[in-house]
Amino acid sequence: MNLRNILSGIALLAGILSAHAIEYTPANVSASIALKVPGNDAVRYPLEFRKLRQERFDYQLTGTESLPVLIYQKVEGGETNKRITLFITATENIYFNYGEQVKSGACHDDCLFYMPGFWYRRNLRSPKEAPSFHTSDSWVVREDRLSTPMTAIFDEKNGKSFSVARIDKFESDALTTHKEGEVILSGTTSIGYTGFENCNGTATLSFGYPYKEAPKTYIRKLTLTPSVEAYQFLGKGESVTLTWELNESAPTDFSDCVKQAWEYSYDLYKPATVETPYTDEVMKELMSNFFVESFISDTPTNYYSGVELHTATCNNVDVAEVGFVGRTLLNAFNALEYGESKQRTDLVANANAIFDSYLEHGFSPAGFFNEVVHYKRNFIEPVHSIRRQSEGIYATLYYLNYEKKKGRKHPEWEKRLKGMLDTFLRLQNEDGSFPRKFKDDFSIVDKSGGSTPSATLPLVMGYKYFKDKRYLEAARRSVDYLEKELISKADYFSSTLDANCEDKEASLYASTAAYYLALASKGAERAHYAGLAKKAAYFALSWYYTWDVPFAPGQMLGDIGLKTRGWGNVSVENNHIDVFIFDFADVLRWLSKEYNEPRFADFAAVISSSMRQLLPYEGHQCGIAKKGYYPEVVQHTNWDYGKNGKGYYNHIFAPGWVVASLWELLSPGRPEEFIGR
Repeated sequence: MNLRNILSGIALLAGILSAHAIEYTPANVSASIALKVPGNDAVRYPLEFRKLRQERFDYQLTGTESLPVLIYQKVEGGETNKRITLFITATENIYFNYGEQVKSGACHDDCLFYMPGFWYRRNLRSPKEAPSFHTSDSWVVREDRLSTPMTAIFDEKNGKSFSVARIDKFESDALTTHKEGEVILSGTTSIGYTGFENCNGTATLSFGYPYKEAPKTYIRKLTLTPSVEAYQFLGKGESVTLTWELNESAPTDFSDCVKQAWEYSYDLYKPATVETPYTDEVMKELMSNFFVESFISDTPTNYYSGVELHTATCNNVDVAEVGFVGRTLLNAFNALEYGESKQRTDLVANANAIFDSYLEHGFSPAGFFNEVVHYKRNFIEPVHSIRRQSEGIYATLYYLNYEKKKGRKHPEWEKRLKGMLDTFLRLQNEDGSFPRKFKDDFSIVDKSGGSTPSATLPLVMGYKYFKDKRYLEAARRSVDYLEKELISKADYFSSTLDANCEDKEASLYASTAAYYLALASKGAERAHYAGLAKKAAYFALSWYYTWDVPFAPGQMLGDIGLKTRGWGNVSVENNHIDVFIFDFADVLRWLSKEYNEPRFADFAAVISSSMRQLLPYEGHQCGIAKKGYYPEVVQHTNWDYGKNGKGYYNHIFAPGWVVASLWELLSPGRPEEFIGR
């Protein structure tokens, strides 16, 4: 059935809701426009769809009373894909907010929901202080919160997915004086809103322009505030054109829903690589300044000061951190490898001093890394995490493997690491998982298995380095757990240590863990792990931006021309973008070859190009005091950690992990070289 036949049958379809297709008919669609006179509460007017018998427009949207605005709509496409173009012309000066709702026909209680990089399933892993079903079963948010400005409703009962995506050039944003209630924009914005609502039991796509957020808006970590609704000025005789695309598909489960939605959005937005002058060599040369200026040598463990720094000074602090946001040991390996390749004896000496001092002073009585040490306060964090421990072992195994190839032996380090890997075997639960946090006496602080995939990497590497099959078996058991509890359930959570919610890093680590096991396996087993890596990869990819968020004049990131495509959002709790990538670009390139899927490799190239943009150096400091200290908390939407907001960074940052992540991105092929192809 073509579109013309569908539209001609509107009268017959009135009142009919289908669980198998979105019917874009007056019976299934509602629209309204709110008009605001400054100093007065806005008035919202419901709109009626009047069918037009002409080629240019399909509908005129009218109110029950005369309004100072003309609204027309064009509907194009087939049964499962429709492009909705809205034309609004002001007949008098107006401030407006337009909204539309399209019923999916599915029972709300049967559905899971997806807003890329922000909402997965029902966000029930997130606390009630962040957006989730704990607070409401209906949410609309401003589009720049999302890695793709779209919402999908997945009807589990009927195996159908319905989505809406915004189509625009996204060229501008505008400031407001308030962040809640009815706000008038100081200029023109390209940002609208999208989301889902429970309309009398029916799951409904809700979208409009300019933005609004309801029932709450999320302004900073674990801080929900009253809703906001923005009003755009439109002068007499001026027009605005708005376009959305509705799409229907038939995924087999929520994982397939995310996969199809990512492929669809990638093809829709076609993100291209970002042109920058920063080659791999330029990036490394400038970032190596971090290894120089952050090096601390007057403490029992030498380290790179890479956490809790102020962007305004980048002055060193007393905190030494092995993994997570510090990544001291991985940075030391990178500095050693780079220093020897460039005859930088200062980098080599400092890197060796870090490894030597950690071997002597960096362990707890039970043989775990002292993960976080505050030297001036004489405080060692007593709670261990499987993630930081794993990242420390991972970095040290790279170091030992490198040293072995150079003919240099470190038997004491090998003994230490083998003891730690043996301890991992003791920590591993019967189901293959690892506790998220624990103490030196092996008592469990957080039994959540969300961080389990971080342990898989050093176990596979330990198997290859020490030729100990116990570590490979433990790695297999860990991925068995991932397959059963995370990947098959499409439930990726609690990998990032400063939050406990749905996050990017859980899916990224799960995909990387399966990739590592695939590299260490053959035949059907290898193919199985490759399939798991691919399945989890779509969730990790879904956190990365396919579009460029617009900024308002005066917001630094926009003024220096930042393109957000290729940057990843962090988690439901931490709603900012950063350059967390590490091994994942290798995973994508490998999967691209394994499955002949060019989107993976192409998007890896987008990520690699885009993440170079904020490289600080003289004349291009990007708001950072020292060259090479790459920024961390990039605030791209109406959210902050308590400082600055959209277009800026939080005033405290951790360049330690950022430099390590980018360095791995710029050092492709490490896992395959270590483990084998």
